[in-house]
Amino acid sequence: MTSQNFYMSQRWRALALTFAVVGALALSGCNAGGEPNQTASPSPAATESVVPSPTPAPTATAAYKPASASGPAENVPVPMLPEVAKTETKEGLEAFTAYWYSTLSYAYETGDTRNLATISGPNCVFCSGLREGITTAWRDGRWVNGGKIETPAITAEVNPGLSASAVVQVLQQAMEIRKPDGSLYQDPAAATNVGSRAGATFGETGWLIADLGLIR
Repeated sequence: MTSQNFYMSQRWRALALTFAVVGALALSGCNAGGEPNQTASPSPAATESVVPSPTPAPTATAAYKPASASGPAENVPVPMLPEVAKTETKEGLEAFTAYWYSTLSYAYETGDTRNLATISGPNCVFCSGLREGITTAWRDGRWVNGGKIETPAITAEVNPGLSASAVVQVLQQAMEIRKPDGSLYQDPAAATNVGSRAGATFGETGWLIADLGLIR
């Protein structure tokens, strides 16, 4: 798995609404040339006119730009946890596992591992290693080009009294680490297609990946 190769290589190679309201304008007048004691007829009140509030323009979303040899990715979409992933079910663990790997992929693209840390158990050594490797890759102005992850197949087992786990097909793109001047920091890592097993626990905060390893 490239994520493992990446981690190990780092350790070993120097790792408004705007409301517009127009009130009614009451117009009144007097008969300047009328007879004494004659009261002028009041002018009819102007019809109230309300200008409809303009519909707020949708907030423009900055376009996603993948990384390249010229610079890091920009405006990377943040993965969102599906509602089903909050349930202690087979479907819930499968959705959560897909979310976990999407969050890992986001970390590779941005260097931000904070969300990954919150959904990984404290005793998941491999999870910690991945975060450390990503942090090292992005240190000193470097960035990661490539390395995006997809999980086309996930099968989970959730049974009462037994440890929950998921078998995952993990596809990862080839990956480079670029220095501030755009040159390579080390040899690129090739694309991979591997199997992984993720152990998981369900608690007050939901699912956590408790263990992670390759299927050999």
